[in-house]
Amino acid sequence: MTQPYDLITMGRIGVDIYPLQTGVPLAQVETFGKFLGGSATNVAVAAARLGRRSAVISRTGRDPFGDYVHQALRDFGVDDRWVTSVDAYPTPVTFCEIFPPDDFPLYFYRRPKAPDLVIRPEELDRDALAAARIFWITGTGLCEEPSRSATLAALEARAKAGPTVFDLDWRPMFWGGEGGASGDGGATGAAAMATARPYYEAALRHATVAVGNVDEAEVATGLRDPKACAHALLEKGVELAVIKQGPKGVLAVHRDGRTAEVPPTPVEVVNGLGAGDAFGGALCHGLLAGWALEPMMRYANAAGAIVASRLACSSAMPTAGEVDAFLADR
Repeated sequence: MTQPYDLITMGRIGVDIYPLQTGVPLAQVETFGKFLGGSATNVAVAAARLGRRSAVISRTGRDPFGDYVHQALRDFGVDDRWVTSVDAYPTPVTFCEIFPPDDFPLYFYRRPKAPDLVIRPEELDRDALAAARIFWITGTGLCEEPSRSATLAALEARAKAGPTVFDLDWRPMFWGGEGGASGDGGATGAAAMATARPYYEAALRHATVAVGNVDEAEVATGLRDPKACAHALLEKGVELAVIKQGPKGVLAVHRDGRTAEVPPTPVEVVNGLGAGDAFGGALCHGLLAGWALEPMMRYANAAGAIVASRLACSSAMPTAGEVDAFLADR
């Protein structure tokens, strides 16, 4: 490696099998498309589409879907050197149903265990992590060992050497929940949140930026009011808290007192999945460019809106020219 990466992400990778028909239950769908997927992977793709040099730390199965993941990463210009194979487990696949404007159920096939949860601390390139201009981790990486220890070890090696983003990325079913909620019920699962919170707090101590929606922020803070969540995240160690509020827009609060509250960018939603990852890649782009909070949030919102207006996730990530043109029309 001659130059540091603009962005290294660490976390989920796999294959999205998405219906090519909308408004149809999965049982009745007849045609599907195959796409690169996984939140951390999509963020790296989003940044690469905006001209940033990015790489992913993850693992696949040693199978044809794993081969596809490597080829797709290369096609998107994302470095795959730290995406290694695991003999014991298949590359994960994810199905969804598409009921615009706001119902997109996900079905994860990650059992008996996803290879991206078998990232081990001893496999990390600590020098590259410390040198990267931005390092990005997700909550899913904390849900099981050895990925949990590897994620925390990566954060320690990073040592806040630059922007270090914790995508709160809450998936209750990865924390022992059933049907998207823990055993005691609830919209997000109180028991699952209680299990996850200590690990979220440990990660926050090593992060400089936290980003997530209100449900995700509740896992880390126990609170649901967006402003209270943002300030609680600052108290737990980050410098910038970004709370996505869906139809209410996005709130960003910096430790130095700067704030930005930006309304959403209206679009005709085709598939809301992947919009948050586009937001994340654009957020990294803005951080690297040194933008002020409000234009950075507007740009990230626009990138997310563009993806929400398209069917796929990774292949839907916009270029800088597309985001600029989108904003110029509004």
